Amino acid sequence: MSESKHKGIYLLPNLLTTAGLFSGFFAVVSSMNGRFEAAAVAVFVAMIFDGLDGRVARITNTQSDFGAEYDSMADMVSFGMAPALVAYNWGLSDLGKLGWFAAFIYVAGAALRLARFNTQVGIADKRFFQGLASPAAAAVVCGFVWLGVEYDINGDDIGLIVALVTGLSGLLMVSNFKYNSFKEVNWNGKVPFVALLVILLIFIIVATEPALVLFIVFALYALAGPINTFRTVDKVTLSDVVGDQVEDADFVSKVSAEEPEETSAKDQSTDDIKEPKDEKPSN
Repeated sequence: MSESKHKGIYLLPNLLTTAGLFSGFFAVVSSMNGRFEAAAVAVFVAMIFDGLDGRVARITNTQSDFGAEYDSMADMVSFGMAPALVAYNWGLSDLGKLGWFAAFIYVAGAALRLARFNTQVGIADKRFFQGLASPAAAAVVCGFVWLGVEYDINGDDIGLIVALVTGLSGLLMVSNFKYNSFKEVNWNGKVPFVALLVILLIFIIVATEPALVLFIVFALYALAGPINTFRTVDKVTLSDVVGDQVEDADFVSKVSAEEPEETSAKDQSTDDIKEPKDEKPSN
């Protein structure tokens, strides 16, 4: 007698992924209706769901190939298409071909970033992202839009700056610059009581000026990759900045180079600020 297995999908992690997908879709619709602040906030909400789905899947032992693929598709909408369209509708439409070209650079960069990440699961150093993670890139673009709306800036008046921010964010995603993934942080460990007070202070600061604080944080993170690279590498070539390089010892800092290079495929995250499953910050 043959045994039949019921095939299905895990509800909780895929429900969170769907919530992130909906947030990205909501951002697109809101930008089409001129509600740019709501659109930008929706992308940040999608980042929260993107950070949760992979971690919930690992905690509940509900990882699956379907979940990983679904998460990547959702990331392409939330952190690829949505930020590009939000930026285009806010400040790129009056630039004509230059505007949609800048938006397309971002979309293509996000697609390539996610594809490269998925092919490197299990072999890349989990301490670092190769290229800016798509959630972080989305945070830079949408954070800039949110900041402009907060200070009553007309996006069409600074269209060239919007194009520069959008295009550079897309290029950083496909670069070889190394970004700290913060996955080595032990969230289960004990911390001093003062650390809780510091975290509380951070929440208060973010709540006071969320658009300004979030944009500054993610903009500094986006700049950290190139700055650390040029600071630690003696001679940087074009092939070091762009191209398909899975193992690139020149971009690892002197401290991290002394640490073990091999990582277990079991410990590799499958999210994208996941980056992917966690891109995750967020593909």
